[in-house]
Amino acid sequence: MTLQTYEGGCHCGRLRFRVRGDLATTSECNCSICTMKGFLHLVVPRDQFDLIRGSDELTTYTFNTGVARHTFCRHCGIHSFYVPRSFPNGVSVNVRCLEGVDLAAIRPVPFDGRHWEDAMRTPNVVSGPGQVGA
Repeated sequence: MTLQTYEGGCHCGRLRFRVRGDLATTSECNCSICTMKGFLHLVVPRDQFDLIRGSDELTTYTFNTGVARHTFCRHCGIHSFYVPRSFPNGVSVNVRCLEGVDLAAIRPVPFDGRHWEDAMRTPNVVSGPGQVGA
C-alpha cells in the first residue's frame, strides 16, 4: 500500500481537508445514495483525515440504521466526505473532491451496497480502511 497525502474540499471552498490514503483502494458502491452522489470512496482511519476548515459549515443526513453520517457543505451541497456505516471509526473521502487526481486513472473496486448486509458477509470484503465496503 502506498499512502499519499491529498487535499480537497467542497465546491464553494468553505470546506477544506487533508487525507492520507492509497488511491488503489478506491471503491465504488452501487447503493442508492452513493450512485446518486457519484461518490468514489477512499476509506481511511480518522487519524489519516484532517478537516482543515469548515466544521461549522457541515450539515448531516442520516437514514436507515443512522450509523452512516452523510456530511455535506450546507452552502454548496457537495458531499466531500462522510462517516461510513462499514467503518464508523473512519472517514470515507470522495475521490472526486481531491485536487490533482486523474480520475481516468482510478480503477475503483465495485461494492454491492444495494445488498449491503450480504456484501459485508462475503469473504474478502473488509469494512476497514483501504478496503471495499461503503
